[in-house]
Amino acid sequence: MGSLIRFLEDRLKLRVNQAKSAVARPWKRVFLGYSVTVHKESRMKVASQAVKWFKNNVKERIRQGRGRNMGRFIREDLNPLLQGWVHYFRLAEVRGVFEELDGWIRRKLRCIVWRQWKRSRTRYRKLLGRNIEEERSRLSSFNGRGAWWNSGASHMNEAFPKKYFDQCGLVCLLDELLRLQAVS
Repeated sequence: MGSLIRFLEDRLKLRVNQAKSAVARPWKRVFLGYSVTVHKESRMKVASQAVKWFKNNVKERIRQGRGRNMGRFIREDLNPLLQGWVHYFRLAEVRGVFEELDGWIRRKLRCIVWRQWKRSRTRYRKLLGRNIEEERSRLSSFNGRGAWWNSGASHMNEAFPKKYFDQCGLVCLLDELLRLQAVS
């Protein structure tokens, strides 16, 4: 690192920001939110720091969306963030991150719904209304588990499948990425 800095500063007359500069393997470095895979044929991927930032931003938006109409919240607040993020990272070749984030976002939205229902009797009635069997609705709504656990449980996945969120207008990150890559 020292010889590189001397070369850049003395010979090329460039200033080196030592806080941002490092000598490391390419897959350990991040450039504009992108990183590369470890494989022999390296591919571009979204860096883990960018995913962490994105999740924090989505969490903040979702906190602000509690108690509001789900469809309007998705269209007006959440979709612009999702579209901007996927458009920025459209060059990423590793798609697993987008698929995982899609599932995580839907689970966060199911968690909002579970919390909005508040009482066990309301949850029971609403699950019945979403065509979940009576016994399963009763066991699910009175199970005593938290909202995050229930949002990932099979009864909520069945009551609010991906198709429900598609009808609400939620942008699917993976579908949008595939569409953008097909156009390019």
